[in-house]
Amino acid sequence: MFANLGNKIGPLLTGVGFTFLLAWIGYGLAFLPGMTQVGPLATSILIAVLYRHFFGYPHSIHTGIQFSAKKLLRIAIVLFGLKLNIDVILNEGVPLLLRDLLVILFAIGVMMLLAYLFKADRSISLLIGVGTGICGASAIAAVSPILKAKEEDTAISVGIISFIGTVFALIYTGLRPFLPLDAEAYGMWAGLSLHEIANVVLAGEPAGEKGLAMALLAKLGRVFLLIPVSLIIIWIMGRKGNKESDNRVDFPWFLVGFIVMSLLGSYVLGFYIPAPEQFANVVSAVTSFILTMAMVGLGVNISLHDLRNKAIKPIVAVVITSILLSIVSYTIL
Repeated sequence: MFANLGNKIGPLLTGVGFTFLLAWIGYGLAFLPGMTQVGPLATSILIAVLYRHFFGYPHSIHTGIQFSAKKLLRIAIVLFGLKLNIDVILNEGVPLLLRDLLVILFAIGVMMLLAYLFKADRSISLLIGVGTGICGASAIAAVSPILKAKEEDTAISVGIISFIGTVFALIYTGLRPFLPLDAEAYGMWAGLSLHEIANVVLAGEPAGEKGLAMALLAKLGRVFLLIPVSLIIIWIMGRKGNKESDNRVDFPWFLVGFIVMSLLGSYVLGFYIPAPEQFANVVSAVTSFILTMAMVGLGVNISLHDLRNKAIKPIVAVVITSILLSIVSYTIL
């Protein structure tokens, strides 16, 4: 019995350790000069893809890799809920949420239209559309289990959204001095249109404290809408499941955890933790590292041959979508 237990625990721990090691290397490389804007997610996925290409898939530790890719992914999404201050969003009111909703619908709609026109991979295009509209890699990680997306499609989508989001954040930073916008209007534009929270911080900092605060507020409204968007996707998948009995969607309980953590972070923890900001920073760092480990687990499933065949058209589509989204969000300021 103990031998069988050891045969199961060994590959599990080794596989998790493998993803930890590659994530740690990715984090280290992401802090090197010239790499800081790329971020640890994209860096770690690239390392995982290169490992798969040169050394093959490590089948002997498959159990642990799958644990990181699936279980740790859900844990990261639950912890991500602590970053969402629901009270701030609700106090800002309906106008901001309406703008955020328009951005999400526009991004997903345009992305899927372009995917249809370009005959791009629909799964990857939908994941990227959700990431573009809501909150980048975190949104992709949240909806991929609901959509029953392939692990390699999830990793490809995260890699693309991380890279494109960084490029657009740098473009925004360069455009900032030439735009006829005050700090708060520029911050709202960045928050409404950029992909990742990290992208919003990068582009919003040149606008000062007021600009950055408005950027984060607009972005948090989009994060808040991840909840209803996920519920709508569950409903759509459920309807499909009724027609196709083998396609029923399991309720994503990790989404409940995300909501609970959001409520705790918004209304409870600040009253009982002596240094809530320091606590939030620690949780944010842990969440990012766990998510990076999950991305390594997903990235090992990508072959460069598949990446070349499946990613080119979605990349073109997301670049066009991001440009159009920047224009549309600018007009609704």
